[in-house]
Amino acid sequence: MMKITVWIDFVCPYAWTAQRWLFDLQKELGDDLEITWRYFSIEQVNKAEDAPNVWEHPNDGSSSTMRAFQGAHAAGKQGADKYLAYMAALYNQRHINKRNLGTQQILEETAVQVGLDLDQFREDLKSDEVFEIFKNDHTEAVEKYGIFGVPTILFENGQSAYLRIKIGEPPVDPVAFWDEFVAIVRDRPTILEIKRPTPPSA
Repeated sequence: MMKITVWIDFVCPYAWTAQRWLFDLQKELGDDLEITWRYFSIEQVNKAEDAPNVWEHPNDGSSSTMRAFQGAHAAGKQGADKYLAYMAALYNQRHINKRNLGTQQILEETAVQVGLDLDQFREDLKSDEVFEIFKNDHTEAVEKYGIFGVPTILFENGQSAYLRIKIGEPPVDPVAFWDEFVAIVRDRPTILEIKRPTPPSA
């Protein structure tokens, strides 16, 4: 079995596209691939120097990033399958339906879509527990692995890569793409960066 860790932020369209690819990949590989999903905040990276950390915001929905993480965490209280279903639905709310993930209405609407117990979801959403989890996820990403954006995929041998797939177009050949990604990122640590130039007219 191969194990990977993936850092995500629900507001990022590249993270959404990678999530779709990795979900397709998981269907193909089954138990041969284990994915751990962890939180990273673009809002935190871009905040003003004197602004509070995202995890220091009050538990009132003022940070849509934090509120989305709260929703996913609350969904996870009802099982791993529910967490994954909620993750996919929440990404779609943001990147297909263009909804604000900081609102109670959208979080609850998404909970209903994936069949969560709404009363339990509402109760779990009140918890501050995920604030500390998020702080640890984001801080470890930055301080231990040098992660600067999402999605970033980390392999067990310590090799990792930030990946941008064309927005909304996950690979149609998820396993073949995965094999190529592994061969370059995990197995060739001397490759430090690959970046495509963008023609001025593009």
